[in-house]
Amino acid sequence: MTATAKARAKPTRASAKLAAEWELRLYVAGQSPRSLAAIANLRVLCEAQVKGRYRIEIVDLLKTPQLSRDDQIVAVPTVVRRLPPPMKKVIGDLSNTELALVGLQLRPATNRSGD
Repeated sequence: MTATAKARAKPTRASAKLAAEWELRLYVAGQSPRSLAAIANLRVLCEAQVKGRYRIEIVDLLKTPQLSRDDQIVAVPTVVRRLPPPMKKVIGDLSNTELALVGLQLRPATNRSGD
């Protein structure tokens, strides 16, 4: 690959990295009503707040309970915001939109005056 081709390839990788700047992991227990509600509510929140710039990983603890140790999960459903730092957690089905947005700080960065 020539230097010019490498230079052209770099923005693509950087763009892909920016595209998934919000990394969320949702821990659920099977297909329970609360788990399904949490999945649906999280997708709606992300589409409304950070459309196109998020990735959701769904972890079913009935299938892989050992993964709960990574993020010290004690209740389900729980969503963990891994990126951007710092890590944030919210327990529940995310039906309270305002509480979920505040808990996850799930709003795109904006320029605020007076800060």
